[in-house]
Amino acid sequence: MHDAIHSMLARYDCRTRDDYINALREILQEVALLGLWRSKFFEHAACYGGTALRVLYGLDRYSEDLDFSLLKPEPGFSLKLYGKALLREVDSFGFKVEFESRERSIRTNMESAFLKATTYRQLILIEAPADLIQGLLPGKMLKIKLEVDVEPPGGFETESRYLVQPIPFAIRAYTLPDLLAGKLHTVLCRKWKARIKGRDWYDLVWYAGRHPQVRLRHMEARMRQSGDYDKPRPMSHKDLMDLLRSAIDRLDVRKARDEVAPFISDRRALEVWSHDFFRQIIERLEAV
Repeated sequence: MHDAIHSMLARYDCRTRDDYINALREILQEVALLGLWRSKFFEHAACYGGTALRVLYGLDRYSEDLDFSLLKPEPGFSLKLYGKALLREVDSFGFKVEFESRERSIRTNMESAFLKATTYRQLILIEAPADLIQGLLPGKMLKIKLEVDVEPPGGFETESRYLVQPIPFAIRAYTLPDLLAGKLHTVLCRKWKARIKGRDWYDLVWYAGRHPQVRLRHMEARMRQSGDYDKPRPMSHKDLMDLLRSAIDRLDVRKARDEVAPFISDRRALEVWSHDFFRQIIERLEAV
């Protein structure tokens, strides 16, 4: 195992197979971020979403995908330009992955690609205990989705944040008020309503308790772009609160709790979840 990967793995208290798989995914995410930094990706884009919170701000849940936004609209942008750099970086640390880009539908602003690796092989590489690897299907794949918003709404700000492993490097990321605006937009406007994503609500609780400021102009820009806010006047804090209260009324709390549970280590944090809990939590949010 590469010394840097050994050092990164030491951050985790891995006891089960899932512990090792979650740690492996996160290590691969950080190596991929390093590869993107080397290839000047962050001169054109910024990181946002759950992985940004997890890697940069210590969110206590795992995140599966790497989400990015271009700094300005560029409909012709393609992740294919960064595929070789990503593979070269990941390979330099001993991992073997595939890069698979996806053709973007004309109906979406999202450019996507996947890093795919054989879970069995990578667990052997990081020296996971043999008894935990035993029984794992050899063909089981670990996938990390990379997604880039190529036509981002305006009104956001970015900053440089630094990681020190596997080597020191910089990431451009949305500022916290803009990250929260993006999260609230997802909570309110996620299109597949039948599937409850408890991770969004878990993140909302994290923001409310630590960084409750939301940039309202970016929130409004996102909602206007998605067609979920069309009033002629600017969005107010009251508008936002009314929308959130309505979303809470519709929320299936049990399904939300069940969805997020596999991604956190202490599930007791979910016991307090209720409609009343979320109604009080959103009162902490502040518009900036």
